[in-house]
Amino acid sequence: MAKRVLGMILAGGQGTRLSPLTAKRSKPAVPFGSKYRIIDFALNNFINSGIFSIYVLTQFKAQSLTEHIQRGWRFGTFLSDYFITLVPAQMYRYEELGPVWYRGTADAVYQNLHLVQNYHADYVAVFSGDHIYKMNVAHMIEMHEDTRADITIAAYPMPVSQASRFGVMQVDERYRIIGFEEKPKEPKGLPDKPDTALTSMGNYIFSAKALEELLHEAEREGGYDFGKDIIPKAIRDGYHVQAYDFARNPIPGQTGPNTYWRDVGTLDAYFDASMDLVSAKPEFDLYNPEFPLRTAMEFSPPAKFVHEAGDRTGRSLNSLLAGGVIVSGGTVRESVVSRRVRVNSYAEVNRSVILDEVEIGRHCRIQNAIIDKNVHIPPGTQIGYDLELDRSRGFVITESGVVVVPKSYNFK
Repeated sequence: MAKRVLGMILAGGQGTRLSPLTAKRSKPAVPFGSKYRIIDFALNNFINSGIFSIYVLTQFKAQSLTEHIQRGWRFGTFLSDYFITLVPAQMYRYEELGPVWYRGTADAVYQNLHLVQNYHADYVAVFSGDHIYKMNVAHMIEMHEDTRADITIAAYPMPVSQASRFGVMQVDERYRIIGFEEKPKEPKGLPDKPDTALTSMGNYIFSAKALEELLHEAEREGGYDFGKDIIPKAIRDGYHVQAYDFARNPIPGQTGPNTYWRDVGTLDAYFDASMDLVSAKPEFDLYNPEFPLRTAMEFSPPAKFVHEAGDRTGRSLNSLLAGGVIVSGGTVRESVVSRRVRVNSYAEVNRSVILDEVEIGRHCRIQNAIIDKNVHIPPGTQIGYDLELDRSRGFVITESGVVVVPKSYNFK
């Protein structure tokens, strides 16, 4: 009999470093790639891997995420083991604390252990809901079984200089994890590659028995986070904790190593990941029919390009455009444009991310910008050319000079 695998996606992150994109939505609900939301990639990884029993654990600013899941991610009602169910923080009451929110990643799962028990899971796949990547989770589960591990952690090699934002692991020759530090100030490199650290992607396969034991022990000892508390304790207590080399993960229809994984936790990282999509041969491919990327269906009309008269020519170059976009005599270059955006005559949009329902007036010039939803940009406006002017308007300017216009901003 096949093992029972339960998927749990941690989707409660506040995403404060992505503000103002997270001013009214959680990080997993942030739009990405013209038609998706960030959480869609975790959901697709599970579905494409044959994991059809999924709980999505939410907490902060969950309304838009809830609507997205309810509108676009539903199975039929005939098979009880096929579900994608939202699980908001239940505010369970603890004798010493009273009702509490999720206090960390591990506590989010601990407060919902009854769901694991009710499902009679053999394995629990606990994945982050706020990264951009493709993963054949079934292959990771196979290795978990083959090595007879209690915990398997997806591992991603990264320069030591960038590793302090992640959990960093040390492994033996069989990739068994012998040491783990969460966000160390001075990350340790690999013995044979001292400039490279092996970081945790925040994706775990747990044997259900080990998960329950560790979470109950952590609750007694006051440990609430997988990276900070659970994983180091599991190693100390002799559990078999195995690293899974993400580069060896086979994606159907894709050749070569699987090396694309982005934590879009900052505005610059989000912008860079968006720009990764627009090249002729993008590093992250949205067009692989053997590993489809689904999202909530929306019945938008096709994108349209109108006018062809000298400088007043509607065109788009090296860009992604969603349904309902109208480029009316303007030019879009190296940009990601979401649904029902209108670019009017003589306007120029360069290297920018434009979210839903934005109207860009005539003769506007926009570069290196992220424009959130429902913004009407008056004719002749320039964004991204004079950063002091942009700052005076109240826009966020990132370290690399990307200008971020908040949702529903009103130009006066």
